[in-house]
Amino acid sequence: MKTAVITGGAGFLGSHLCDRLIAEGMNVICIDNLLTGNPANISHLFGHDRFSFVKHDVTNFIHVPGDVDYILHFASPASPIDYLKLPIQTLKVGSLGTHKVLGLAKEKKARFLLASTSEVYGDPLVHPQKEEYWGNVNPIGPRGVYDEAKRFAEAITMAYHRYHNLETRIVRIFNTYGPRMRLDDGRALPSFVGQALRGEDITVFGDGSQTRSFCFVSDLVEGIFRLLLSDESNPVNIGNPEEITIQQFAEEVVRATNSNSKIIFTPLPEDDPKVRQPDISRAQSILGWNPKITRQEGLFTTVAYFRKSSGL
Repeated sequence: MKTAVITGGAGFLGSHLCDRLIAEGMNVICIDNLLTGNPANISHLFGHDRFSFVKHDVTNFIHVPGDVDYILHFASPASPIDYLKLPIQTLKVGSLGTHKVLGLAKEKKARFLLASTSEVYGDPLVHPQKEEYWGNVNPIGPRGVYDEAKRFAEAITMAYHRYHNLETRIVRIFNTYGPRMRLDDGRALPSFVGQALRGEDITVFGDGSQTRSFCFVSDLVEGIFRLLLSDESNPVNIGNPEEITIQQFAEEVVRATNSNSKIIFTPLPEDDPKVRQPDISRAQSILGWNPKITRQEGLFTTVAYFRKSSGL
């Protein structure tokens, strides 16, 4: 029986990965300091004989007894409202935390998977974004704390792969949504849905012409799982390439929630990407992966979750 460690396992994505790896018959050790994670995301796993939770900050030394086969490093604030409020912690978990988790992987001879992000491409000058693109990032802008933390994390991961012959995988995650997101996390979908359910104006940054590509969480988890078991050490984009403007998406949310909310426009934040769309050719060819859940299906499921969890 394989054992997997998931850092940030009480977060939105980490908790879904805990579910998936347990369903695959693995022992799962979830490590989270609950800075942005939520115990409610994993409460259904408490008492499961193949699940254990350790409250720990991975920027400090990590001790895990016994054998470990896989380590998935998902510990990091990931939403704008979190990493702008917690800039130092974001930089530390991307640098010191990644170093500590890689050290654990080296000690255990475990395969290491890094959760990177499409934000390594910054405000891209290439569209759609391929893994070979180096990005257009402002290292001293407010978003740089997240973008550069992940770029450093990728660099040190590849250094461990080359210098220590560690088995490593890097997933570049594009906009993902689904149950267990927080309504207040600052990302477009939960912000729009929360405003719509409360009957408030929906706030769109800029003129709404900037684009995003939204991937439902179950599709993302499937892609990550396939990457974990693959032989691919280079970064792989995982996301849904169906692109939509933010204004169009806000209109979809209004319809999905049957809301009377009006859409209003506010200034675009500094360094906010104008376009975001993954080129998933590598995932298709190497992993045989394609997203399956339509945005309409995913939005219906996510809105139902928010209605139930928030009581709105």
